[in-house]
Amino acid sequence: RMIRSFADWFEQADSGGIGLAELVERREVKETGVPREAVRKRFADALAVMRQAVEVGVEETGTSPSGLTGGRSGRLVSDGPRLLGEDFTAMLSRAIATLETNARMGLIMATPTAGAAGVVPAVLLTLAPARGWSDERLVDAMLVAGGTGIIIAERASIAGAGGGCQAETGSAAAMAAAAVTWLEGGDNEQVATAVALTIQGMLGLICDPVAGLVEIPCAYRNASAAVNAVASAEMALAGLDFPIPVDQVVDVMGDVGTKMDVRFRETALGGLAATPAGQEIAARAGMTELVQLQRKGRTRGEGSARFGPS
Repeated sequence: RMIRSFADWFEQADSGGIGLAELVERREVKETGVPREAVRKRFADALAVMRQAVEVGVEETGTSPSGLTGGRSGRLVSDGPRLLGEDFTAMLSRAIATLETNARMGLIMATPTAGAAGVVPAVLLTLAPARGWSDERLVDAMLVAGGTGIIIAERASIAGAGGGCQAETGSAAAMAAAAVTWLEGGDNEQVATAVALTIQGMLGLICDPVAGLVEIPCAYRNASAAVNAVASAEMALAGLDFPIPVDQVVDVMGDVGTKMDVRFRETALGGLAATPAGQEIAARAGMTELVQLQRKGRTRGEGSARFGPS
């Protein structure tokens, strides 16, 4: 049956005598009608896309068509002070790199969306060599991340237009935290705690893309979300608890998202996008007219539009 909650996911896995990754894998096989090997290959191919997007993003020094992003991930690797060591700097760089690749219209893997695509790759690709995780293990971890995303999408939202940036980078961070906790041998309760800790730290985060483009502050928020994911996994694996059950935490995310002012849900009408500097950037990028049309549409209560690569 469908996985509609973390409690349901854990119950189904336990009653079937299988792990969380295997349950999601079996669900994919049943829903897609393709063999297990084909499902795993799809995830392996997604992992390859993630790696390529990071490599291209770090190596490419040119800017995006808007001029807003480009070269930051490589500069972080070459000039970063390494305050918490090489791996920490590399993780930040990888998160930004994926969003820079996206801004240049390059190939990325939406996890769960394009605007949050840097979080899961940054976390998994940075920790894998350090922790000795094979690609086969990473495929399993991506299944766990996918199961987490399914539940959040079912109970709340994974779209900035539906729930703000908490729904995009928040969901991505929760997916990464679940994957890392599972990879490190965490039990179901610890996986749940990692997700809950991640989301509670990102509740209410608005989506305010400058000039309506998925570039700023998106790239930096992906880096911050990656840090949140690893911190939450570390705390959960150490046995720290969170008193609110994870499904209730996800429900709160959904409730906050539906009540969030529309200006803060991907419309580029509020937050950083509405600052004088943000408006100047929109004008330089030739996006002023589109943003004005968006404002007019929102005034009439029409559906939101998404501008730029996404």
